Amino acid sequence: MHKPLRLTLFFLLLASLAFGQSKKYVVIGYVTGGGWTKESLEADAKKMTHINFAFAVPNEAGVLAPLNQRDVKTLKALDALRSVNKDLKLLISIGGWGGCKYFSDVSVNEPARQKFAKSCMKLLNEYHLDGVDIDWEYPAQVGAGNIFRPEDKQNYTLLLKTLREHLDAQEKKNKRLKSNPYLLTSATGGDTAFVSHTELGKAAKYLDYVNIMTYDLYHGNDVVTGHHSPLYQSKLGDYSRNSSDDAVKGHVKAGVPISKIVLGVPFYGRGWTNVKPEQNGLFQPTTDTKHSFTSYTELTNKYINKNGYTRHWDEASKVPYLWNPETKSFISYCDEESMQYKMDYIKKQGMAGVMYWEYQLDMPGKKLLDSVVEGLK
Repeated sequence: MHKPLRLTLFFLLLASLAFGQSKKYVVIGYVTGGGWTKESLEADAKKMTHINFAFAVPNEAGVLAPLNQRDVKTLKALDALRSVNKDLKLLISIGGWGGCKYFSDVSVNEPARQKFAKSCMKLLNEYHLDGVDIDWEYPAQVGAGNIFRPEDKQNYTLLLKTLREHLDAQEKKNKRLKSNPYLLTSATGGDTAFVSHTELGKAAKYLDYVNIMTYDLYHGNDVVTGHHSPLYQSKLGDYSRNSSDDAVKGHVKAGVPISKIVLGVPFYGRGWTNVKPEQNGLFQPTTDTKHSFTSYTELTNKYINKNGYTRHWDEASKVPYLWNPETKSFISYCDEESMQYKMDYIKKQGMAGVMYWEYQLDMPGKKLLDSVVEGLK
């Protein structure tokens, strides 16, 4: 065989091997202190690459508040899942809606950041965790009764820097393998306000994954209906809110590498009543101040093409919605079909993977989780 021909065949073989290797996408599931069973977690442990336990919260003293007994029980149960999936990573998620009151205080200066980071390392070691997830809702913005300051924009970055330094030091202290580093991630807002009130390009340097909350883009404070987790903009809307695609592009423009971005998806729906009937209730005003939050399990059992609700599909946004003309009720949600479009988007964009809120909302059938896992193959 001639040398040029041998070289050509050699490189063709390398190319075929590279093509045959599939990328390992992350599947990050939030798990709270209730609603799960030991059997369900063990059955699904191999479907997830990471579990973010929600939530620990900063307290007025500038450290993490002690966990209650239910949360301790949950963490121990999650730690035991390593016997089912030795590669599973377990992170503590800190904050969450209603748990961010003192984030601004614990990040306001270097002594405060050091004190807080040390309390995080204590929890990390106590429960054999693989990392920390920061869910600050929201830096330099109002949230659920949180303290906020303009300088949160810079302090968010500095807090992540301090945590990264402590995690790196803890790796050496615990003699953790470089192939298995401690992780630092952050849940970020899917709207433009989160980008403008942070330094995401700088912050991303300290993060392993940036988990965009591309849900609740229409939420409980809205008096107009809309898709709460659209993949793309609808042709029927007013373009005043981000789509998931808009959020991803906004993060990239801010300096976040696409390879670190994780797309958030909801395992629940948001609903409105007393809605005007035009467009089957989509992008219509409501006079009702009460909004519903419904798990996907309940949606499939009681609402999707049941009890007067009809499923409709927005082809531009790649998401479904429900409309009940008798009660004038509208529900925005995601299902297996919309998840497939989202998973295709993740692969096409070269993203890190998917994150979902949250585990117990898709039980016992795990239709959405299975759809996510299958879609990322």
